[in-house]
Amino acid sequence: MKFAVIGGTGLIGSQVVKKLNAAGHEAVPHSPSTGVDVLTGQGVEEAVAGADCVVNLTNSPTFDDASPAFFQTSMDNLLAAAHKGGVGHFVILSIVGADQVQNLAYYRAKVLQEDILKAGPLPYSIVRATQFMEFMAATMSWTTEGDTVRLPSTPLQPIAAQDVSDTVAEVAAGSPLNATLNVGGPDVHPLDEIGRITLRARPDGRTVVTDDTAGMFAAVDGDALTTKGDARIAPTHYTDWLA
Repeated sequence: MKFAVIGGTGLIGSQVVKKLNAAGHEAVPHSPSTGVDVLTGQGVEEAVAGADCVVNLTNSPTFDDASPAFFQTSMDNLLAAAHKGGVGHFVILSIVGADQVQNLAYYRAKVLQEDILKAGPLPYSIVRATQFMEFMAATMSWTTEGDTVRLPSTPLQPIAAQDVSDTVAEVAAGSPLNATLNVGGPDVHPLDEIGRITLRARPDGRTVVTDDTAGMFAAVDGDALTTKGDARIAPTHYTDWLA
């Protein structure tokens, strides 16, 4: 099969390209660095031409109120080009529980992206993943003051980017789900405990203080960002990933 991987040079996209090509497919990465601009539409039709499947792994450059406009415009441009090009499968990556966090603009934007795809003209698959292990260091840096990291006790279920990429590549190479597949890491921890686990493995002089008003994840109610029901559970534990 031939794949156009939009956002194919990023954390997930680059691994998806590698995995699909290793499996004998032809996966081509596209991004601004290759001349594809999903907002202006420059290079989009050429990027998806002849593809059996488009995998859209682009992301908004901001997490604020500008993010819905990014997903609206980029999806409109990509879906129109893919439909014109006869693409038979369109895949996106979203977030487990995004529809349960409507007080954050970025999560509303991801739900908007899903809704645009569902209402569009193409067979589709949506992969929803939990929070990436690779982003935990940045999450801790957002609420660091001196030697103190303030983190809420919001339950999270960290997943390794490699496990997300495995799932996205598998779904893309299969028949369209016309549905959503949820995937999460094997363990659920409160975010403040994830911070402590991180600093035990990689001590840097900071300590974690529980503060349920600190940072973006303080806006999340309960266990909204963890998998439920028949979700797929990835194999990599956070402690092993840290090691």
